[in-house]
Amino acid sequence: METTGRLDRGDGTHLAWAQLAGAGPCVVFLPGLRSDMGGSKALAVRDFCEAQGQAMLRLDYSGHGESEGAFTDGTIGHWAADAAAVIAARVAGPMVLIGSSMGGWIGLLLARRLGAQLAGFIGIAAAPDFTEDLMWASMTPKERGLLEQQGRIEIASDYGENLVITRALIEDGRRHLVLRDRLALPCRVRLLQGQADPDVPWETALRLAAHIESPDLQTILIKDGDHRLSRPGDIDVLLGLLAPLLGQDGG
Repeated sequence: METTGRLDRGDGTHLAWAQLAGAGPCVVFLPGLRSDMGGSKALAVRDFCEAQGQAMLRLDYSGHGESEGAFTDGTIGHWAADAAAVIAARVAGPMVLIGSSMGGWIGLLLARRLGAQLAGFIGIAAAPDFTEDLMWASMTPKERGLLEQQGRIEIASDYGENLVITRALIEDGRRHLVLRDRLALPCRVRLLQGQADPDVPWETALRLAAHIESPDLQTILIKDGDHRLSRPGDIDVLLGLLAPLLGQDGG
């Protein structure tokens, strides 16, 4: 049975989490930008782990989902610290990180600190360095100027209300870039990417794979897959990748 709770990150902001007890390694799901632990992929993984008796942890960064805080106060560094705090408080042994979109970037930041505690890594349309390589790179000179002057700009989003991009998000992102150096991950790595993704170019997965040093890395491309990769068939592929990392035969 899943238990839920909140963790004070130290400044009075409470971070929401949900956890299944079970066999290790613990599966940790890291959601994407403006997504949360109640998304379809997170819940599908939760249901799979529950059926298999596998430990799992879901969480929301500050300003996301059920956690406190304002989204516009957040940065990559803040959200990575949020995830690290919840994981440190709730997981003692080995873990498999699953990072979706921005969660893939945050997962890579965490993976570098976990060492032998990291038993596996799955990136779902992982978006490392997106603040610099996608957001900043696509801005017009006028947008960059407004961002510098006003501290924030709004851009249209295909996933609901406009997205507010802050100057702090861009500047902090530059301090956490991971694709500029080699990434040593001493575990099995699986990168799942849709080739019809309108948000993260599918070549990003190949670039990431080229940077990672892993004893066992596979990149899986879904020809007609979008950014969400939440169709039933996409979920089946994800769970098929996860099961062997947990010592199972594919579920």
